[in-house]
Amino acid sequence: MNPLRWSFRAQFLLGFLLCVGLLGYALFVQFVQKIDPCPFCIFQRLAFAALGLLFLLGALHGPKGAGGRRTYGVLAFVAAVAGMGIAGRHAWVQLFPPEMPSCGPGWDYLVETNTWLGVVRTVLSAKGDCSTIDWSFLGLSMPMWSLVWFILLGALALHAGLRKRKARLF
Repeated sequence: MNPLRWSFRAQFLLGFLLCVGLLGYALFVQFVQKIDPCPFCIFQRLAFAALGLLFLLGALHGPKGAGGRRTYGVLAFVAAVAGMGIAGRHAWVQLFPPEMPSCGPGWDYLVETNTWLGVVRTVLSAKGDCSTIDWSFLGLSMPMWSLVWFILLGALALHAGLRKRKARLF
């Protein structure tokens, strides 16, 4: 069974389940392995949550027309692109660490003392601790793996939303 031949609804359900699995693993790393997320990691989680929500809405709605499928596919792709940007910036900071010793203030302090736009600006200009690599698998850090997953999920969203042929499964 080739997942690329599945129906729009099945492909979007698969995307939702992958996002849930990735978020579940992030929580496992945080609470079981005791690796606290930096602000970049929290933003990546928010992007996975937004992407997963769009996948779930598309799967539940299951639009019959091509316009509805395209809309969900493009919206999910936009969420994936936002995640790619965040994960890519985090990977860049890890590969080319700045000389400052700190990532900046903690998440709670940022939210309490800034507007949301100020929080985003502060996080995306992160320095120091955000370059620390606490976890890696096959030579890639967690933000690098997040980037890979955002690319794959974005491709899945576009494929499901823009394809023209009839599905065989579901």
